[in-house]
Amino acid sequence: MLIALSIIISYLIGSISFSYLITKKIKKIDIRKTGSGNAGATNTMRVLGTKWAVGVLLLDVIKGIVCVLIARAIGLPEWAVAFSGLAAIVGHDFPVYFGFKGGKGVATTIGVFFMIMPLYALIAGVLTILIIAITRFVSLGSLFFLLLTPVLGWFFNDYSAGVLIIAFLISILAYYQHRANIVRLIHGKENKLGHKKIQA
Repeated sequence: MLIALSIIISYLIGSISFSYLITKKIKKIDIRKTGSGNAGATNTMRVLGTKWAVGVLLLDVIKGIVCVLIARAIGLPEWAVAFSGLAAIVGHDFPVYFGFKGGKGVATTIGVFFMIMPLYALIAGVLTILIIAITRFVSLGSLFFLLLTPVLGWFFNDYSAGVLIIAFLISILAYYQHRANIVRLIHGKENKLGHKKIQA
């Protein structure tokens, strides 16, 4: 019962779309219908600017952190803690409050990964920042982080099979959400950070 409760609570917390709420409040528009159409920090930067994008990013990261903390506070096993993190990400991607159309879950995944695999998430995060700084492709850096973190956990065998399976499920979900970005990267049509042209 506690595991089910944690998963439900995590999904509901994850479903809070800060990019949607903030953009709606400030510009009276649905962020999912402008820019790239994604309800996340990168599109918030395009629509509202860097200051608001940083706020959205931090709030989405905190969602993942809070859900993991709640799961641990009620004494769940680590695989269930990771599952609660996954539920938060699913909520962000498919929010019940907003017609199940949300973002791609990167920021919330960052919060979850830093809580369940802190060292490997840190290593992957530093390398991701370098990749984004060099290439200007946020999506490429995100995809790198999303895969490298669980791969490091698997390679060094520091985590249970349950935690690793859930971590890779998180990565698979994220890659599915980024499928259009992957196609654009392959064809050299992906937007670079700071460019004004928007790919829908």
